[in-house]
Amino acid sequence: MTSTVPVALALVPVLLFLGGLQLMDSFKLVRMKAVTTAIVAGGAAALACILLHTWLIPATDLGLTAFTRYVAPITEETIKASFIVFLIARRRVGFLVDAAVQGFAVGAGFAVVENIEYLRTLTDAPLMLWLVRGLGTAVLHGATMAIFAMVSRTLADRHPERMLLVFWPGWLAAVMIHSGFNHVPLPPFAMTMAQLVVLPLLVLTVFQRSEQETREWVGAGLDLDVELLQLVESDAFEFTRFGSYLKELRAHFPGPIVADMFCLLRLELELSVQAKAMIMAREVGCDVKVDEDLTACLAELEYLQAGIGRTGMLALKPLQVTSHRDQWHKYLLAQAGPQARLNAGARRRLLSRLRRR
Repeated sequence: MTSTVPVALALVPVLLFLGGLQLMDSFKLVRMKAVTTAIVAGGAAALACILLHTWLIPATDLGLTAFTRYVAPITEETIKASFIVFLIARRRVGFLVDAAVQGFAVGAGFAVVENIEYLRTLTDAPLMLWLVRGLGTAVLHGATMAIFAMVSRTLADRHPERMLLVFWPGWLAAVMIHSGFNHVPLPPFAMTMAQLVVLPLLVLTVFQRSEQETREWVGAGLDLDVELLQLVESDAFEFTRFGSYLKELRAHFPGPIVADMFCLLRLELELSVQAKAMIMAREVGCDVKVDEDLTACLAELEYLQAGIGRTGMLALKPLQVTSHRDQWHKYLLAQAGPQARLNAGARRRLLSRLRRR
């Protein structure tokens, strides 16, 4: 009993909160595999920080109190944030909802490994320490990463062309919150209770607002994508602005390349419709799998982009009818079913079939 209670206090609360966030994700944007990967990444970050601090504490010649207030928040939040930066840069986070879940998962993994290390070394510590670490420090690690992920996702949406700068505000907020908690202006238990109310409430408020925005974006975006797809498939397409622009491109690109551009335009719309329909189905409890044909089209998209080339993709910019979440759409679809790996012959046959449509 005496060994079970500290373990439960140190490890369970943060995992319960993470489970609650995932249950609140009505669109099921983050699959269990992605959550597990984020937890493992957070655990790896904790191990890296333990090794780094073992060398850095004597190297800086700071006292332990000063180190935890001014150095540890910088090193820990930076190493934790690296995985979230990777996810956002690779377009694997689409909304604030999945940003919050994956950010908190990274922090939860960090807290679990860190507390396991404390449990291993501080065998005679009082229960109050594990209560503070389990309800306070552990939730702090999760909340700061959730805040960093949500702020960074928001800024990446507003300034996609400034990807190198969008992460600084969220990182600074995480470091300041972490450092403020380590200054402990209140008694440890009172400080734990205060941040246990404030930080989760902040995360949950933003989370719920993002759920509503996601619902509105999916509904309106699906209607628009369906209308555009019907227009592309209609005989009147050549008289539209899109059709006229593609005709003008024939003077600058070979005919097969322009045909590839048309196929790419249609494929992007199909993928966008499929992704939004999948999200709507998940909201009502249906898990839609990617059919074989669309999975092949997902693989074919990269083939078309490579064939069109960098110059051709730049020429298509004025026709971009989908959003900056296109890469996330592809990632979402890829996670829903097995990827189809096409050999060269299969790719040529599929491309020929698409051109005849």
